[in-house]
Amino acid sequence: MDIMFTGIIEGLGSIGAIRPAGQGKRLTIKADYALDQTKIGDSIAVNGACLTVVKINGSTFEVDLSPETLATSTFDKAKQGDRLNLERAMRLSDRIDGHLVLGHVDGIGIIEQQEKLGTAIGVTIAVPEAVSRYMIHKGSVAVDGISLTINALAPKSFTVSIIPHTGRSTTIGMKQKGQPVNIETDMIGKYVERFMRGESMPDGEKSTTSPGIDMEFLAKSGFL
Repeated sequence: MDIMFTGIIEGLGSIGAIRPAGQGKRLTIKADYALDQTKIGDSIAVNGACLTVVKINGSTFEVDLSPETLATSTFDKAKQGDRLNLERAMRLSDRIDGHLVLGHVDGIGIIEQQEKLGTAIGVTIAVPEAVSRYMIHKGSVAVDGISLTINALAPKSFTVSIIPHTGRSTTIGMKQKGQPVNIETDMIGKYVERFMRGESMPDGEKSTTSPGIDMEFLAKSGFL
């Protein structure tokens, strides 16, 4: 079974050290809270990226960043002292208060605008069209691992509303205009696209669409 998260941030942490590790990097992270029952080999979403614990001592743990993770996420420019969103992998008994998140970063977004909306803040994030194509109005998106609802959508940007609690308990409230964030779109859109294209499955078989399911049907049903 794939490791999954919910996008409900468990707590914050800070980068204590960064050092080379082969072609990648190793991060030492100090969590602000106790990591009870966490052990080597466990997965933790760090700013939305699923990373494996390779060493742990109390609330301090280490993870390795592969060249692929560095190329597709904000970790390539991470520095000591950076604040991080942390979430341990969900258990089968857990409630899903956010949405299903894989911890596979799809791309990097740039905070474009921040606007006061009553007690909330509207944050507009610029993204490549290759990422926004999997988003829908009122759909879910993970921003630095935070499960958020898309309130407005354009070809190259989207807007989310940050309530005071989310701003206080995650790093999104610390971000400034122009700063990068990790983006993971809802997995359902990716599966729908693959299904509709009839792409080959891992076992070599071709996926087939039912005669009654087409783009018009999906649009009418609210999937597009």
